[in-house]
Amino acid sequence: MDRRNFLMASAMAAPLVTSAAGVGFAAAEPSGHRGATPGADSLAEDGWRRFAGRKVGVLTNPTGVLRDQTHVVDSMVAAGLAPTAVFGPEHGFRGTAQAGGSEGDYLDPRTQVPVYDTYTLTAAKIADQFRKAGIDLLVFDIADIGARFYTYIWSMYNAMHAAVLTGIDFMVLDRPNPVGGTAYGPMLDPAFSSGVGRKPIVQQHGMTAGELARFFDAEFLPSEAGGRLKSLEIVKLKGWQRDDLFSDTGLEWVTPSPNVPTPQTALAYPGTCLFEGTVFSEGRGTTRPFEIIGAPGIDWRWAEALNQARLPGVRFREHYFVPTFSKWVGEACGGVQVHITDERRFQPIHTAITMLITAKQVHPDVFGWRPDNFIDKLSGSARLRTMIDAGATVNEVTGAWRAELAAFTRLREKYLIYR
Repeated sequence: MDRRNFLMASAMAAPLVTSAAGVGFAAAEPSGHRGATPGADSLAEDGWRRFAGRKVGVLTNPTGVLRDQTHVVDSMVAAGLAPTAVFGPEHGFRGTAQAGGSEGDYLDPRTQVPVYDTYTLTAAKIADQFRKAGIDLLVFDIADIGARFYTYIWSMYNAMHAAVLTGIDFMVLDRPNPVGGTAYGPMLDPAFSSGVGRKPIVQQHGMTAGELARFFDAEFLPSEAGGRLKSLEIVKLKGWQRDDLFSDTGLEWVTPSPNVPTPQTALAYPGTCLFEGTVFSEGRGTTRPFEIIGAPGIDWRWAEALNQARLPGVRFREHYFVPTFSKWVGEACGGVQVHITDERRFQPIHTAITMLITAKQVHPDVFGWRPDNFIDKLSGSARLRTMIDAGATVNEVTGAWRAELAAFTRLREKYLIYR
């Protein structure tokens, strides 16, 4: 059964249900709630009247939900203000596709709203979609997880570029950054621009989608798109501060992509995703991707060496697994499971660099980079790979990006919304 047929079958099995008051209004917050409220809830509480008379396109996925878990598109339809079109990123609007996949174009069986697939498309082709759909406003509502190589922020950037080309307005319904508001890691060298990093930002950017949109509009669009957005509006989230993690938000976790099943996966991801650039499994095809790392031939010595490093906020457990898909499918692998013991002290990128260097030291006969040097696209340059190959220490690797991180932190300051 293909994805469209799956969605159609699901729709016929589960008809649309509405309440007497209408679906889409945020449920009342529990007494004493101090967490975050997404920007979408502010518009839903007003019945989405902001969109009356507009031809609205929504770029979203399963994370675009209100506090009561109603999806924003379903809420808009129930309120009588259905969007003109929906646009899907990697994994698709309804989220049925695996990594590197999407759902294609189709008519959403639940809402009867046309869905356009934007994944891998250029800004010019997305602009053609906007013209075909006839929209005058594009609304972005997707939960990011704070890493440069997570593709949703680049879907937003491409849509912003397309909005400049078509002269339409752009709006971001803002959401928390689940890994906090602190920037860390190396800057992308523009020579290594790709689908997992389009523009020079650091690996863990520490910004919300709304803040990134402000940054992109001022710093990148004028030179690449020939101008800035006609209009950029950020519908701010409430109750989020820069040092908040997802566990502080009071929100329920919605899987943003198939291989990020928990908030702790998201915490590890800005670092352990680097293992995608190695011959090691990054845990795809297991129940804890990006927390289970390993390969055939790895044994207990890697976990022992990592624990001897006494990294803050984390312990490593010797672990054996057989991936059901992706790297080493069907083969027994040895490695570690990353156990985050203190979310606030845990440092994902520093931890991952330590894991890479230690794996090379303990198992030099097994450790290696992917032949296509995909690690360079993930880390933003050839520097990480060449330094580790040359025997650099963790402190030497992380110290190499100190100046560029400081420069990025200064540059982003004027675009920040939350303190």
